[in-house]
Amino acid sequence: MPEKEYIAYKGLEFQIEWYYSPKGESQALDYYLKLAADDRRNVLKLFRMMGEIGAIRDKTKFRFEVDKVYAFKPQPHRFLSFFVEGRKIIVTNAFWKKQ
Repeated sequence: MPEKEYIAYKGLEFQIEWYYSPKGESQALDYYLKLAADDRRNVLKLFRMMGEIGAIRDKTKFRFEVDKVYAFKPQPHRFLSFFVEGRKIIVTNAFWKKQ
């Protein structure tokens, strides 16, 4: 079995990682891998911007949702995440956002 890849993007400001359940499953990574190439590129653009710059000021691309949950929003997809110590962002879930 190949080793799990936790790091989605490592930047100067943040390291963005996929969350894995205790059973070794990553819903967000599985969702990402099923996206078309253009959609995957759009997700990585947002990860890169957050990782390198440390902020995405456009609320249509990244915003606070509830409690400590934030969403990367490469339309029409959503990637839910939260910040942890060590300048890390953990991406936990992903889904198609219906309008």
